[in-house]
Amino acid sequence: MTSKRWRLAWPWLLLLAVALAAAWLRYGLIESSAIGQQCGGGQAPWWCDWRQALVLGFLHNVYGIAALVATALALLWKRTWVAWLAAALGVFALELYCVEAGALALLLGSLRLLRVQATRVAPIEHDRQRKQQIQPQP
Repeated sequence: MTSKRWRLAWPWLLLLAVALAAAWLRYGLIESSAIGQQCGGGQAPWWCDWRQALVLGFLHNVYGIAALVATALALLWKRTWVAWLAAALGVFALELYCVEAGALALLLGSLRLLRVQATRVAPIEHDRQRKQQIQPQP
């Protein structure tokens, strides 16, 4: 692959990494019954506070709100990193139980990211129809 294609693929590969990390957090840390029992005891490890913060985050819809704010910014600004952030927070929110907001943020963030990448690859010609018509000579 050429350098230009890799540059276009990096945001999508990083989005896949965010999805895998969110899946690991959900199934490996939050939903694991063994870790739940370990954190429920009197001598809980230090990382149980992080697990509790993750649980409180989706109980109070923090991830969904953050994803929607990033989506609104992505719709206002035509920047690749903002569109990627909206899609990444959408994946994270979708994976961590904020389904409606996460799905909307993932969809709109991905569409904005595609649009920004498409305009960088081939600029849009606004006067395309005029070039196809024959103009009379004066």
